[in-house]
Amino acid sequence: MASTSRIEANKVVCYAHPDAPLIEDYRAGDMICSECGLVVGDRVIDVGSEWRTFSNEKSGVDPSRVGGPENPLLSGGDLSTIIGPGRGDASFDSFGVSKYQNRRNISSTDRALINAFREINTMADRINLPKTIVDRANNLFKQVHDGKNLKGRANDAIASACLYIACRQEGVPRTFKEICAVSKISKKEIGRCFKLILKALETSVDLITTADFMSRFCSNLGLPNSVQRAATHIARKAGELDIVSGRSPISVAAAAIYMASQASEDKRSQKEIGDIAGVADVTIRQSYKLMYPSAARLFPEDFKFATPIEFLPQM
Repeated sequence: MASTSRIEANKVVCYAHPDAPLIEDYRAGDMICSECGLVVGDRVIDVGSEWRTFSNEKSGVDPSRVGGPENPLLSGGDLSTIIGPGRGDASFDSFGVSKYQNRRNISSTDRALINAFREINTMADRINLPKTIVDRANNLFKQVHDGKNLKGRANDAIASACLYIACRQEGVPRTFKEICAVSKISKKEIGRCFKLILKALETSVDLITTADFMSRFCSNLGLPNSVQRAATHIARKAGELDIVSGRSPISVAAAAIYMASQASEDKRSQKEIGDIAGVADVTIRQSYKLMYPSAARLFPEDFKFATPIEFLPQM
């Protein structure tokens, strides 16, 4: 009897139609040629879930027996067996004590890690951070926790600082105020933990520049690309001319956006920009006051002024 299939490069195909896709019959465990209907493989192992899981079931019990995904950051890979509560007389001895008990309870170390990972994930969800940043923050927290370098500091504060560092290292920095807004920890405490973690792990982060925040701030303010490009050019030029030395990049970025928007048709107030950037109105005014005398040198040459430089607000 001739073989109904052949193997090409570790792939089962129909001998008559090698290029035809195969259809898998999960119920019968057969592989069927889509062209001629020939069964080219049988008794195929189903690697799917043993039962179907319906998320809207009222019981809330998931009948899948494979457990949750493995977490390499937890000791033992998070592969532990938990025995449920006993039901019926056979589950208890004559004294009413359960015959089958959990021998391995979750350790305090794993409990602290799980709570910290949950906190990091919650904070990241609130400010729409991707999973890559969450994973990096989790790894940083694991290193700090295992090294016992920050004893006495609250785990929530360490978790917030780890998320801040992860954002900086991934090239999408967030301000301390943004992290503080989604956490239960003060800005000062996050700053302390940030410095201690960098020292303990002997790691570093790139310096913050105005360009790191410009696109996000302008997008949140609903400003067009022409204003964003002008603000980026103003901030960069102000740094090159050493006009705003000693000012934070966030306040310089906010002042540059204010100057560019006031010269365009899409004007934004200091209050609107301050709310998005997380800086006070007076901070924007101080940086703007330093930049205003050199405004003619700061704007790009191709910028189309709706308001001439001489009519820009004077502080």
